[in-house]
Amino acid sequence: MKVAFDATPLTVPTGGVTRYVVELRRALETAFPTDDYHFLSDQPVARRPDWPEHWTTPPPGRFAGKWWLAGLPLTLRRERFDVFHGTDFSVPYWRTRPSVLSLHDLSPWREAGWHIGADRVRRRTPWLLRLGRASLVLTLSEAVRREAIERFGLPPDRVVAVPLAAGPAFRLRPRDPGAAPYFLYVGTLEPRKNLPFLVEAWREVWKRHRVPLVLAGRRREDGPNFVPEEGLVLKGAVPEEALHDLYANALAVVYPSLYEGFGLPILEAMQSGAAVLTSRDPAVTEVAGGAAWQGDATDVSAWVEGMSACITEPTRVAQWREAGLRRASQFSWQRTAKETHAVYEEALRRR
Repeated sequence: MKVAFDATPLTVPTGGVTRYVVELRRALETAFPTDDYHFLSDQPVARRPDWPEHWTTPPPGRFAGKWWLAGLPLTLRRERFDVFHGTDFSVPYWRTRPSVLSLHDLSPWREAGWHIGADRVRRRTPWLLRLGRASLVLTLSEAVRREAIERFGLPPDRVVAVPLAAGPAFRLRPRDPGAAPYFLYVGTLEPRKNLPFLVEAWREVWKRHRVPLVLAGRRREDGPNFVPEEGLVLKGAVPEEALHDLYANALAVVYPSLYEGFGLPILEAMQSGAAVLTSRDPAVTEVAGGAAWQGDATDVSAWVEGMSACITEPTRVAQWREAGLRRASQFSWQRTAKETHAVYEEALRRR
């Protein structure tokens, strides 16, 4: 099978969709070595040092300005690809080959203020779905699968939920005996992550216990802009290798997101042996599987209580860590690759 991935998400250095594309291709090439996988994009994609030599993204040629309408469909036909995987909300406008569309979540349609630059996605993706340009739709959780079926009127047999996993580099490792305790948030700094709420709750904890809060992630253009203050550490974008130690040494990982399609940092934290405090969002609840403390994403007092418990009740923290390790072991990129490959095969059967 010859498969093309939309590599456009790789123009951004960090983030959940970027991690998804990279880890999925790695896992698919390992699980299905006789297949042929390629990146395609109408935008320049910089090579990264940890990529294999054959991971290249050829220039789009003379159709760069009309990529989705003409350039991509012609490339898929000319190069005889079997399947195109639209990894970020889009597929070609003309269906010359079977296509699979990844619908990571419905945040562009849930709340306009969550995405200032998503107008094109809001217009284009529903149109592509209505006209059947995607043979099948992939979501990352059953919660989003059900939401997509209801919102866009999709036949249930066209939408498949395939969960993600933490990368193998995220694993239990010895804690640094000299590291002071801290709370950790990992992810893009953007509106739906509910970070002003988190900082408000943490300030109350800081007054009592003087445990810092570390925010690790790039700030999106429309994300909150925090003023430096005592105890609040703004790391910015953090390379993956640096995340390993951040997770391992954290007192707890805090993730009060208002809405998620999956919540990959939760699994990364669990697989690293960190306790997790998160919201009651349906997709997050599905992923956490009862192995995390969960609180309402608008209840400051509940989060103050939960974070304080991490400091004053070490037995509970140990229980959350053990439960998280068990939960994370139920996910793997091998499973993700096999289930995604089955979707590609089904797309071919429906050709």
